[in-house]
Amino acid sequence: MAKKYKSWELYMCLALNRLVMELDLDLYQDGLEEKLDEILAQRDVKLPKSEISYEIKSNYQMTNKILNKLKEMGLIDIEFEDPIYSITITKKGVLYIRKHNEFYISMYEDIIRDHYKYRQIPAWFRTKG
Repeated sequence: MAKKYKSWELYMCLALNRLVMELDLDLYQDGLEEKLDEILAQRDVKLPKSEISYEIKSNYQMTNKILNKLKEMGLIDIEFEDPIYSITITKKGVLYIRKHNEFYISMYEDIIRDHYKYRQIPAWFRTKG
């Protein structure tokens, strides 16, 4: 069986969903947009860059590319507290992944299932049917 390569879009999906998981919220709840500023202020969740790298199962170089792209798009913030890079998701990032998860799942369902074959499929991964 040929190895399936992940696109940078899928890496973005995995990274953003990992950050949302740390917020411990239902990404699909009604009225989320109105509550989000308060939720983000209360929870102030930061993940070390190594956690993102572990989640996307990628090397240092690819992790940096993905994080830089997410920051450039305004979907995350990156803080450097020597020697650790801390990653936080922005409101724009939460709303982006909420809007696009269904698309990413429809495009990459087999690859996502393979990505999580040794772990439980996360709650954000929901399929129709």
